[in-house]
Amino acid sequence: MRVVIAEDSVLLRDGLTRLLTDRGLEVVAAVGDGEALLAAVDQLAAEQALPDVVVADVRMPPTHTDEGVRACVELRKRYPGVGTLVLSQYVEERYASELLAGSTRGVGYLLKDRVAEVREFVEAVERVAQGGTALDPEVVSQLLGRSRRHDVLDALTPREREVLGLMGEGRTNSAIARQLVVSDGAVEKHVSNIFMKLGLTQSSDDHRRVLAVLTHLNT
Repeated sequence: MRVVIAEDSVLLRDGLTRLLTDRGLEVVAAVGDGEALLAAVDQLAAEQALPDVVVADVRMPPTHTDEGVRACVELRKRYPGVGTLVLSQYVEERYASELLAGSTRGVGYLLKDRVAEVREFVEAVERVAQGGTALDPEVVSQLLGRSRRHDVLDALTPREREVLGLMGEGRTNSAIARQLVVSDGAVEKHVSNIFMKLGLTQSSDDHRRVLAVLTHLNT
């Protein structure tokens, strides 16, 4: 699994590189700003060696505002097959929404604190590289909260909203069932109701279904 890292903090960049390398992932480039990220992936594409996933900080030089997430949005346009996982110090709804909008595969938004949970972080990188989603619970909570203010979720029951939040974190139906201490069949029924009430076509790809739900809510 090939990874490109974009992080302006040399210490964190080196730490991420070592962490992922120690767990069998290949870090093919590590850069410090958005322009360098785009250039690195373009070069890899020219060599027919695109990465599976990009891990990037939201804020990078020169303005330290949104260079990282904008670079990731641009990469999704140029290379839709490359997963993008952004890291942020805080939940920034606008950037999360921008990254999710129109996405079809391989996307994630995690708080930097999650990096300390090494196993979960590496699993998130791998999941995004394989076309799945990895959304921080705090991100999911805030996005769903904003959606409630727009009355998008009024049709859902409290349990269905709870299931939707867990889906947004990238959990499978079985994992949701364990979390809520209910049967797999009960979760499948809730998921089916969620898609029916939100007017979304069901798919065999759980992760894409999750992303479709979140994208729908953000619109």
